[in-house]
Amino acid sequence: MRSLAQTSIDSPQAESIDYKSIALLSAAHLTDDLNQGVVPAMLPFFMAANHLTYAAAAGLILAQTLSSSVVQPLFGLLADRQPSPWLIPVGLGFAGLGVALSGLAPTYGLIFAAIALSGLGISAFHPEAARRVRYLSGSRQATTMSLFTVGGMAGFALGPLAITPIVIEFGLHGAVVLALPVLVMSIALTYQLPRLAAAHASLSIGTRGRVLVDSAEQWNDFVRLTVMVVLRSMVFFGLNTFIPLYWTHVLGGTRTGGGIALTTMLAAVTVGTLLGGRLADRYGRKIVIVIAMGTLAPLLLVFLSQHGLTSAGILLVPVGIALAAPTSVVVVMAQEYLPNRVGLAAGVTLGLSMTIGGLMMPLFGSIADHYGLTTTMFLLSLVPLVSCAVSLTLHEPGVIVSEPI
Repeated sequence: MRSLAQTSIDSPQAESIDYKSIALLSAAHLTDDLNQGVVPAMLPFFMAANHLTYAAAAGLILAQTLSSSVVQPLFGLLADRQPSPWLIPVGLGFAGLGVALSGLAPTYGLIFAAIALSGLGISAFHPEAARRVRYLSGSRQATTMSLFTVGGMAGFALGPLAITPIVIEFGLHGAVVLALPVLVMSIALTYQLPRLAAAHASLSIGTRGRVLVDSAEQWNDFVRLTVMVVLRSMVFFGLNTFIPLYWTHVLGGTRTGGGIALTTMLAAVTVGTLLGGRLADRYGRKIVIVIAMGTLAPLLLVFLSQHGLTSAGILLVPVGIALAAPTSVVVVMAQEYLPNRVGLAAGVTLGLSMTIGGLMMPLFGSIADHYGLTTTMFLLSLVPLVSCAVSLTLHEPGVIVSEPI
């Protein structure tokens, strides 16, 4: 037996990082999450074309959210029981097909079904893709996972920019155009599938091609980490929801300025994701999470104390970095806690936990209605303290990898 750290130093296979395959998976993640990002931008067009109510339009978001996030752990379990790299191109294909069909669907029920199908494709893609990134990453697990994660962030952000001019020019039927990049990427992934499927060759292999790790699975730490991810996602969704409103209603800025403020924070989120991955590989997983969450709370409180738009906007940069630093780290940490269930770990941290945090937004919206945006933002700024307290109870993962069988 030898430790993972020893393996990464002693074994050329473990130290080697397949950047070409990681870049391909990151690009695929961008293409996959592009289909998730376009749906909110399509809602006004669905409402106009099908005379939908706000509740019906929100139901379409719910269809995608539930099918793309809640089901992810199930696909993760499937991938852990029987490694299924084919889920990567197939999941991506269904993600694009669903969105394309939603633009052609003549009734609300069919639109709902098409978007749910897209969500299932998104859900199928993530756990298996995250497993492959882990096996391709050598000793830089968090760094490469951050590259993969940023691909998804870019896709989600580009979604509205891609779909809006297409639908304006061609109507909802123009959504079929989005099937083209999905088709190209699915073909590329299929062509590279043997290479991706062999990504676990440096680890010990058991029955059915499962990657076996000789280490006790740390379920207690995994559960606490999941709680931490849920709390962090509450802050993430809360800031995405309320920053533009706070900017206009409390700070007195314009709606355009509110959008720029949110974009500034999200740009910093990208930087924070990459920075967190690098720091976690160099200094450890736990310390990055603890410092990020411990720093986020005072940063938000200082932001709330600002009355000037310039100073408030500048503060959104460190807020975004601190908020995002744990993003890829928690996925890697979860996989290290459950080394024989890395698909499940990815499904929970990338999907289910984030969704639970998002589902808390109606509660915070109700608080804002009754007590004001300032009170809501103050309560959100306290959540990272709870997340930090939970992260302090975590143990740095120690994974023992079996010698090859």
